[in-house]
Amino acid sequence: MGGQHHVRRFSEPDEVIEVPGVVRTEILEIGGFGLARTVHDKNFRWSEHIAPVVGTDWCEARHLGFLLRGRMRVVLDTGEEFEIGPGELFDIPPRHDGWIVGDEDCETIDWTGVRSWLSPLDSLSRRVLLTVLFTDLVDSTGTATRIGPTPWGELLAHHNALVTDTLERFRGKLVSTTGDGALATFDGAARAIRCSAALHEAVASLGLQLRVGIHTGEVDMAASDLAGVTIHEAARILALAAPGETLVSDSTQALISEEGLEFVEHGVHELRGTGKHRMLYRVV
Repeated sequence: MGGQHHVRRFSEPDEVIEVPGVVRTEILEIGGFGLARTVHDKNFRWSEHIAPVVGTDWCEARHLGFLLRGRMRVVLDTGEEFEIGPGELFDIPPRHDGWIVGDEDCETIDWTGVRSWLSPLDSLSRRVLLTVLFTDLVDSTGTATRIGPTPWGELLAHHNALVTDTLERFRGKLVSTTGDGALATFDGAARAIRCSAALHEAVASLGLQLRVGIHTGEVDMAASDLAGVTIHEAARILALAAPGETLVSDSTQALISEEGLEFVEHGVHELRGTGKHRMLYRVV
């Protein structure tokens, strides 16, 4: 074929731009033209999900394409509205808003306008390599029942403050809290593990125990949220940890070159719901 692509598949795209749970576009170049397959979530609306990033009231791109499934409604800045359904070609002029109609995701093939409106999504969604740390308070329900709601609320507030302060000391980024646990990320595996030891020590001063799970992998960063298989795997590793224990994945342990960090093999475990098996290590 002389190095030219005569047949291309969207399953092997040149580029993927995605905001998890909102929109995913697979882009191909063939014959000097760019084509894109875009799947919009059924809850997608341009003015809600894209306008805050672009900073304009209307989508300024022209869209020319073909709708495969689902339905989309479009309103122009002139007030004109129309709807696009399966099997229909569309030519949407600049300065419009669009949203999905019904309970089905909307899939389109576009050959004009893809780059101009999707390029801002690079700032919304990017994939980076991070070390993810999950914590969970041991027997929080039993403790709350035993000491009562008011003392438990005060104890939990102290716990949260200690966790936040400890994460900051080790340059961890607190992503979210789960009531009695936390999710944080680190750009270094060793610091995440040293932080876990400090977290155990900190909450022990309150008479509490933690479980900690740590895993390293690619994470999809969408706005202030995280997504991807790495997050699910880290949560499953946390669930396998015993009280007072930190478990790390083989991908995290393989990155450690610092002296003073010791591990004991914890065996190969199936990470429920992910379809994966991983060797885990207990931090000594």
